[in-house]
Amino acid sequence: MRVLFLGDIFGRPGRNCISKELPNIIEKYSIDFTIANGENAAGGIGINPKIADSLFECGIDVLTSGNHIFKKNDIYQYIENQPRLLKPANYPPLTPGKGYNIYPVEDLNNQIIQIAVVNICGRVFIENFDCPFRKMDEVLSEIRPRTHIIVVDFHAEVTSEKMAMGWYLDGRVSAVIGTHTHVQTADERILPRGTAFISDVGMVGPRDSVIGVKKELIIQRFLTLMPYKFVVASEDNWINAVIVDINTSNGNATKIIRLNYQVD
Repeated sequence: MRVLFLGDIFGRPGRNCISKELPNIIEKYSIDFTIANGENAAGGIGINPKIADSLFECGIDVLTSGNHIFKKNDIYQYIENQPRLLKPANYPPLTPGKGYNIYPVEDLNNQIIQIAVVNICGRVFIENFDCPFRKMDEVLSEIRPRTHIIVVDFHAEVTSEKMAMGWYLDGRVSAVIGTHTHVQTADERILPRGTAFISDVGMVGPRDSVIGVKKELIIQRFLTLMPYKFVVASEDNWINAVIVDINTSNGNATKIIRLNYQVD
């Protein structure tokens, strides 16, 4: 199975990149299943039902999220009824939505293969979530009897926490893909027990920015310590992603490749 994982989709520029390029990417690389982090798809913070539906129509199979998932009120009921949009599994139990789900994929032999996608959030320099490591133990005890093909979006701030999670889950999941920082790292690898890992897959959106926001506003904020309204940048749009090949017989990753290119 070949899985495409797209970096955090940032605002309208990111959505435009998806609508323009995703069908070509899926065809060019023979992608079987597409995952993207969508928590910044609406104006750079949060996501709403209309945008989620439009991203699914472009060819995304599952949208993961992070600490901004509940910024738009109209997502509360939508996420309860849309299994293709995930929240971090270590949110408190009473928050709406699911932290993981299992999806059927038809292979070239017309056989149905089950792939699980798990969304989890870090705790360092971010919200006060439940322990992501213990939550992953709990989630995997529920998933592994049903499938060994498991892709994890670990939405976290610091590299050390992401790397620790990669080592913690090595051999237990197919891939641990870091999101949240919007800067693609160059540390993609297959860990010794067969788990694909990258600290951060990056962003889909404007590179001529500070992690998606107009750079002038962020510079002024650093210079003055005064609040400025964040405005989504629009120039120099790029797609960051990874492609992971997974052996469906044992769930181990066999290859991880970074994608990083400009959208005209």
